[in-house]
Amino acid sequence: MKQYNFDEIIDRKGTDCFKWDALQAMYGRGDVTPMWVADMDFRSPDFVMEALRRRCDHEVLGYTMPSEGYWRAMTKWLQKRYSIHTTKECLHFIPGIVAGIAYALLALTEPGDKILVTTPVYPPFLNLPKNSGRELVCSPLKIANVSNGDLAPLRSPSRFSIDFDDFERRIEGCKVFIMSNPHNPAGTVWGEEVLLRVADICERHHVIVISDEIHADLTLPGHKHVSYSTVSDTAAGHSLTFMAPSKTFNIAGLGSSVCYVADADLRQRFFGWLNSLEVANGNIFAFTAAESAFRDGEEWLRQMLEYLLENVRTLEQFLQERMPQVKAVLPEASYLAWLDFSNYGMSHEEIKDKLLNEAKVALNDGTTFGGKMYEHCFRLNIGCPRQMLLDALNRIADAMA
Repeated sequence: MKQYNFDEIIDRKGTDCFKWDALQAMYGRGDVTPMWVADMDFRSPDFVMEALRRRCDHEVLGYTMPSEGYWRAMTKWLQKRYSIHTTKECLHFIPGIVAGIAYALLALTEPGDKILVTTPVYPPFLNLPKNSGRELVCSPLKIANVSNGDLAPLRSPSRFSIDFDDFERRIEGCKVFIMSNPHNPAGTVWGEEVLLRVADICERHHVIVISDEIHADLTLPGHKHVSYSTVSDTAAGHSLTFMAPSKTFNIAGLGSSVCYVADADLRQRFFGWLNSLEVANGNIFAFTAAESAFRDGEEWLRQMLEYLLENVRTLEQFLQERMPQVKAVLPEASYLAWLDFSNYGMSHEEIKDKLLNEAKVALNDGTTFGGKMYEHCFRLNIGCPRQMLLDALNRIADAMA
């Protein structure tokens, strides 16, 4: 069995890499360690790279379509990992999940319609409704103590939970709920009981659920991802599910995603809109990479998740020993942690300055995930070699001391 080296430090500067080469534009300085945008600093899998090279050996890059091998790999992956029993007729290629959500809002809602999200949340969830002329409605999540049971590998101090009293009040009059499942930031895994309650509320209020499950494959050992559409016929009947190999296999630059819709009427509304405007046709490299990833990627993914889990444990131990003032929500899925520095008694701007200009580490500003109520909070990307993580954490601890 091949052993993959996730400790390898790869220089990504000068490759037009957004994570590294956009630092000057995004943060005003380029001499910082980027622990922000959600891609990993691990080498993309060798089997994906080899599949792309083989395709390039045929030196004609004309119009293309998804192969039967692509659909077989996709449907087998969904069935084996998430009990989504489907055929290619219920699936549609999507050139990136953010684009897919934007398309769904345009296809299934009208200007002025209310769109519900739970905050803090991935910033495009906040921006897409507003930018498309819809009305954004936010239901803040609560932070609850962890009770993970005997099988859980971590004892994280807290996790996000849905405030269902607030959720049901705010969903009144909404047309769509955009759900992050697992949740971004911080990778909280929504269990079956939570998803069944969401399905009941959304069905009673005639709300379509868009379930963004891009981090599903990144569910860490000891936890289980439940795909929203599988919890009940009700959930399947009013939902669109988006998944992708992009975060999982670090191939986000290829723009390869998929949408699953179980209900025939909803599928016709959305897929018909996509096809009529020809906005989701795909490309050679997106199809090739996804097929290889889903066909050959299980062992690479297993090893990578074990490495990520150890990074989470490393972060947890570091915070306990060096920065106990930080209140953290650590990932149950993904490589994204949510850090609250409010116990330091500094303003949000003072903390930002220390992190960027003293620690020289670029994190995501928590206010971009839902506004001023998330001041003092920052999202940390730990999808990197462990030495890089420890170097950054040590500089953060020194700056905050």
